[in-house]
Amino acid sequence: MNRDYYHSPKPGKVMQWLWKAAGSDAYILKRSTYNDQVKYACLGGIVVATGFMAALAGGYAVYTIFEPKGSALDDATHIPTALMACIFGVIWGLIIFNIDRFIVAATGKGDGTEAITWKEFTGSIPRIIMGLVIAITISKPMEIRMFKSEIDAELHQTQLEKQKEYEEATTANYDGRFLEIEKGLKKIEIKRVDLIERIKKAEQDYSDQLNGKVPGTTPGNGPLSKALKSQIDKLELELDDFDETNKSELTRLNSEKLKLQTELDSELAKNKEVAGGLDGLLERIHLAHEVAGFWITFFITLLFIVIELTPIFFKMMLIKSPYDYMSDNVNELLKADQGIQIKYDYYKDKKGQERNLIINHQAKKKVDEKMMLIKAQTELSDYIIEKWKEKEKQNIDQNVEDYISEA
Repeated sequence: MNRDYYHSPKPGKVMQWLWKAAGSDAYILKRSTYNDQVKYACLGGIVVATGFMAALAGGYAVYTIFEPKGSALDDATHIPTALMACIFGVIWGLIIFNIDRFIVAATGKGDGTEAITWKEFTGSIPRIIMGLVIAITISKPMEIRMFKSEIDAELHQTQLEKQKEYEEATTANYDGRFLEIEKGLKKIEIKRVDLIERIKKAEQDYSDQLNGKVPGTTPGNGPLSKALKSQIDKLELELDDFDETNKSELTRLNSEKLKLQTELDSELAKNKEVAGGLDGLLERIHLAHEVAGFWITFFITLLFIVIELTPIFFKMMLIKSPYDYMSDNVNELLKADQGIQIKYDYYKDKKGQERNLIINHQAKKKVDEKMMLIKAQTELSDYIIEKWKEKEKQNIDQNVEDYISEA
């Protein structure tokens, strides 16, 4: 709008878009001062920035949750998960943008002074709580992205420790079952070794007897040698019988041992998967607090809280400007155009609090017209009934016999 004393700057497309983000009235701002235009453009910029950060944080959080689990040092990007995270990030950013836009637009101008009164603050508590929740939600994924290298190193070490613990626990669970099988095999092995040792001793005695190495005996294949040979044959038959008798038991025990070893190998193969399960959002947030420490994470969260709550406190600190007065004037004109009258502090309620009286003149006019129409219709109906009664009386007077019925 051009004036002799002041020319309102022509806003660009970006500035007008930022005005919409702040929930302000572009029609009025185009006719306001440059100072007002900049203020609401800055408010819109904060809202847009918050939505953008929310999109990044939400997308990264979803990617961290749904990416394939594995070694923390594996930086390969999983494309399908990344695409899903991008879509969710955009949706989440728009949701937060819309919520912030509502919070900023719904926050009043306060009392029009730079001071934030207690009444203004308490009235903004619900919006402040909403802002705090949004800020914390945004800050946590951003924290784990900021300290990703340090978190990956710590997480890899934690995964190795978890993997070792899982291996030890799994092996311990199978040790008892292996021990029972080994006891059975050992029992059979001891008996078989004892038979083999007896056969070896008998063969040695037989060889010594044949070679004349036994003092006090006659060398050669004599009665003693034949007895030793017979003992050897008997022991070998006993060994064959022992092997035949325990063959099925040995097969069963070895089969169980092999099966148990296969199960153990299968369980141990899961240790990487179990360790990879630590690579989640919660574990990374926990490690971020350990790596960065309390104060660093606190100030990062505080930074996002300040960014998120700035528009709320900023609007409470704004002094009234031409935009506000013109906005009030437009509101009054619209109410007047629609026949709405407000008498401020017109009466007190039961608690003694002053209330405004709102008069909707157009609605009142409609009600009055409707009441008058109903009243007129009622009067006409009464008049018609009265005339009908008079006419019926005349008919009775002239033809009373027609109205009398015999019993």
